[in-house]
Amino acid sequence: MSARSNRRISHVTLDEKTVVRRKPEVEHERAVAIFDLLEENEFYPCDHADSGPYHLHLSIEDNRLIFDIRREDNSDIDKLTLPVTGFRSIVKDYFLICESYYAAIKRSTPSQIEAIDMGRRGLHNEGSEMLRDRLSGKVEMDLQTARRLFTLICVLHIRG
Repeated sequence: MSARSNRRISHVTLDEKTVVRRKPEVEHERAVAIFDLLEENEFYPCDHADSGPYHLHLSIEDNRLIFDIRREDNSDIDKLTLPVTGFRSIVKDYFLICESYYAAIKRSTPSQIEAIDMGRRGLHNEGSEMLRDRLSGKVEMDLQTARRLFTLICVLHIRG
């Protein structure tokens, strides 16, 4: 196996102990993000680039986003924390535009749906780039991986 193929996530879990029942649309987005992430991603901790593939556990604890990165044998590699506060505003805006998008699908014209979807994708890209910036120098990942991880971070924000 090449070093490049080791620089990926092979397993991902979300801390679901505080999760409430989510809407079917959210569950679908979560499932698709995990499936797509595991199918194709580029992800590696800068100090452990050749230790993969990686298991990643995402959680939110005490207003901190936790990236618990482990080897496939479940041994520790690194536990990175990021303040949630930096993501709150963009996640909130993303939730609002997603609600508009789901409502538009039911009753709007294709051009209106497309306009809302463009805004939704723009916010999603913004959140993904913010994630890459905050992890710069700690974890390297491609944009598609960051997009899928941002989706999962949004899912973690839905709490009771």
